[in-house]
Amino acid sequence: MLHASLSADAVTPLSPVHRRTFGSFVEHMGRCVHTGVYEPDHPTADADGFRGDVAALVRELGVTTVRYPGGNFVSGHRWEDGVGPKDRRPVRRDLAWHAIETNQFGLDEFVTWCRRSDIEPMMAVNLGTRGLQEALDLLEYANHPGGTHLSDLRAAHGHPDPHDIRMWCLGNEMDGPWQIGHLDARSYGRKAAQVARAMRMADRDLELVVCGSSNSSMPTFGTWEATVLEEAYDAVDHISLHAYYEEHEGDLAGFLGSVTDMDRFIDSVISTADAVGARLRERKRIQLSFDEWNVWYMSRHHAQAAARPTDDWPVAPRVIEDRYNVADAVVVGNMLISLLRHSDRVTAACQAQLVNVIAPIMTEPGGPAWRQTTFHPFALTAASAAGHVLHTDVDCPVQDTARYGEVPVVDAALTHDPEDGRAALFVVNRSTERPLTLRADLRDLAPEGVSEALTLTDDDVYATNTMDDPDRIVPRPNTTVRLDGGRLTVTLPPVSWTVLTLSTSRN
Repeated sequence: MLHASLSADAVTPLSPVHRRTFGSFVEHMGRCVHTGVYEPDHPTADADGFRGDVAALVRELGVTTVRYPGGNFVSGHRWEDGVGPKDRRPVRRDLAWHAIETNQFGLDEFVTWCRRSDIEPMMAVNLGTRGLQEALDLLEYANHPGGTHLSDLRAAHGHPDPHDIRMWCLGNEMDGPWQIGHLDARSYGRKAAQVARAMRMADRDLELVVCGSSNSSMPTFGTWEATVLEEAYDAVDHISLHAYYEEHEGDLAGFLGSVTDMDRFIDSVISTADAVGARLRERKRIQLSFDEWNVWYMSRHHAQAAARPTDDWPVAPRVIEDRYNVADAVVVGNMLISLLRHSDRVTAACQAQLVNVIAPIMTEPGGPAWRQTTFHPFALTAASAAGHVLHTDVDCPVQDTARYGEVPVVDAALTHDPEDGRAALFVVNRSTERPLTLRADLRDLAPEGVSEALTLTDDDVYATNTMDDPDRIVPRPNTTVRLDGGRLTVTLPPVSWTVLTLSTSRN
């Protein structure tokens, strides 16, 4: 049995819990849209073709914001193709994912779908094959109240009220050579700044996200952020981060410790952004939008893509439909802990993607929808985290990993809502073999009782949920938890994610 201790400071909260932390991502890729959120012939579909079973799971998941329509897809996308009468919408090739796009689901459908589930839309503009004028046209169509050509066209399409989209991404992964219209940092920064300033002339209350590096292993990482922000600092509010992790060559310990890399990534971008702001003598601070994050077995995707014929242009093919196991769910829960811990600067985040494509929700065309293992830590964190994130200190053993060296076996985040006195402790045991007793000193919160204690784990860390056995892996009550005089004790199985919710007298 391993042992660890945790202490919390409830006097000086780290930051508010941002509802945008629990965002997701819908891209026109694979079956995320078609036979995912949208399937007009499905038995549960409504009059607009939205799958009712998927919508119910999205609400249960607790998604607050959704980024759309990409992703790599956006860099070749013509937004006009996806509005107006469906029988007049053109069918196009999507070069990003080598597929056919029918455009039967577009901007108006996306916003309608969002509003029905109280989700905030987050829109990306094409800065790959397009630029300033197209971005302004899209903004006019989406947000202008009426009386102009494009706003009246939106009304003619059945949407008299403006969509009022507040958060906009200025392209996607423009540092990547795979991106249609890829640019160097200086050229992209100037283009993004030009578009941002013009968009603000049309709608001054927008929140704008400039592209950071596609991942922290890019050869231009760091210099890309610095150069782009030198050009666009005054015109934007956020810079994006993207990160995906997978288990490499049986290194389970390294996979479980991969969030230490995510932490360093976030800290590096903060340092770079603040250094640029200091040089420019800017008073504002650039916030971080971690608008793509997840577990993704990218090595499998590359192998499968290499084996596919290049002359095949399918509609909604089954691509990167990773089936997630227990270890994957623990890492996803740990990534949410990192996002909460950095919520003083990470003010928005999007798990990529929502349905079928590396997703917490899976569907079968014409058939059921079900929850992957990764669904559960997201849903429970979104439901339980509220109020403020508190400072925590953890003292625990370390575990050797091939990829990241020594990694602490415990990671945790604590939130507290002073309005209702509810607190939530999220904790992972990264040990691959040994259970751990955690002793948490929560006396600053004056806890009165444990409302719920749930742990996601299994003797088989590679067990998954399937269409035939959708509840093979679910969080189960942790009966080891004890609370005595403000001190909490709980046993955490190896390779596990746990949430503890408490009632407190502190407000």
